[in-house]
Amino acid sequence: MSYIAKQPYNKVIREMSSVELKKYTETRYLYLYQDKITTKYREFPISEIMDLSFKQMQGGGGILFLHTNHGVYSYHVISSPAAFIKTCKHLIGK
Repeated sequence: MSYIAKQPYNKVIREMSSVELKKYTETRYLYLYQDKITTKYREFPISEIMDLSFKQMQGGGGILFLHTNHGVYSYHVISSPAAFIKTCKHLIGK
């Protein structure tokens, strides 16, 4: 099954050793399918998604909020998620 839309987001990874803390940013993707949204490690059935929202931040980018029956998940996006949100809201009937 191929995805309908995808949205890049950045994840800050922190690794602690006995000597130092390493931080780096990894680009990941939210994939919208007909029946779910997936990330690298999570899967959200469309039936459990209540809404999506976006908060613009100064300096570009912002936070995409995925509102589900099990809580709110946030994703730091660099590019506008407007098309992704619109497509997803159409699927969930909002």
